[in-house]
Amino acid sequence: MRLNRPNRLVLPLLVAAAIAAASAASAQPKPQAANPASQATLLGQYGDWGAYTAAPGGRKVCFALSKPTTTQDNPPNRRTAANMVYMFISTRPDEKVKDEVSILVTGYAFKPSTEATATVGGTSFAMYTQNDGAWIKSAADEAKLVDAMRKSADTVIKAMTSKNTQTTDTFSLKGISQALDRVAQECK
Repeated sequence: MRLNRPNRLVLPLLVAAAIAAASAASAQPKPQAANPASQATLLGQYGDWGAYTAAPGGRKVCFALSKPTTTQDNPPNRRTAANMVYMFISTRPDEKVKDEVSILVTGYAFKPSTEATATVGGTSFAMYTQNDGAWIKSAADEAKLVDAMRKSADTVIKAMTSKNTQTTDTFSLKGISQALDRVAQECK
């Protein structure tokens, strides 16, 4: 199990930057967060996935990013529009990290000492949670998960919030292969 990812604190900044870039590209209102648009550059939008690059602290990071196409809570209606969920697949060449899968939630935290699951193509992958993030428990499973995602229609993430709400987020995988290929091209 990998804990305390070195660039974990950079993810919220990158999400805000990615949202700002996507919002500017689609002429929608920008989010309430600070405008770090100079921190991330949209490389391309591929179906439901965007490919981005940034250089926080001078270290290049590339990532594919998507939001869920459907969400479900039990008990129902516990999350609001401010409670966004994002799936990242990050590459950090300086750290020799490629295709690191993670989930970032905003406005709430995961329940401490619980696991989440990512299910794709009929196979489930265990994820550990820490505050507002979740990562694949076994580094050896990341390549298997990404390979399965490239071949499947969707990924379902199930987790428990700190307020005991069971969340189910379904991410479309339309465009993921193209986004990951663009990330790989940018961050060799």
